[in-house]
Amino acid sequence: MSNVPAQQQSNRLDRRKARTRAALIRAAQTLIAEGRTNVPILEITQAADVGMGSFYNHFETKEQLFEAAVEAVMDAYGELLDNLTADIEDPAEVFACSFRLTGRLHRREPELSQVLLNNVFRLLSADNGLAPRVRRDIAAAVDAGRFDVEDLDVAVTMSAGALLGLGHLLHAQPARDVEETTDRVAEDLLRMFGVPRQRARRICALPLPDLDAAPGDGSAA
Repeated sequence: MSNVPAQQQSNRLDRRKARTRAALIRAAQTLIAEGRTNVPILEITQAADVGMGSFYNHFETKEQLFEAAVEAVMDAYGELLDNLTADIEDPAEVFACSFRLTGRLHRREPELSQVLLNNVFRLLSADNGLAPRVRRDIAAAVDAGRFDVEDLDVAVTMSAGALLGLGHLLHAQPARDVEETTDRVAEDLLRMFGVPRQRARRICALPLPDLDAAPGDGSAA
């Protein structure tokens, strides 16, 4: 019994640390989305509503914080895509579904979209998040004979470039139909990867999983 109060105090401290870290990461994600990564640490802690000293309990530098913020949001979104595509057997359809959902993300979650757009090329070399999932899905489609791809690195780069260009287009033209435009880009990618025109069109016309019904929302805590 004598250890219970100490254990409870430790648990409260752990929860408080977790809340502080989450607040710092959310503040960093907002700043990244706004393109304001040169702000001083004091401004970050003020945005997170935590003390300056709390920052150094979790991160050594603001660059470390921003890296953690990007990783958190990309990991969360990548896990969401994995859950939504888990029941799809055709790897070409998995790739197309993930791309089509991510394209719609640019309008559905504009702040998350900006995090992605501001870091898309750095994410290409990341060991977690979206990049390894894109690589995995393309490789699976190649192994299954669904894609004709000679250089996996080039295919991943093409996919990232298409997603980046699509995001900028949708932000620049808010009246543009996000679903039609995203599906057209996805169809063109499939055709570049060797999928016949009619099959690519059919794949990109398939119903998409319901994001609202998925566990979580793709955000990073």
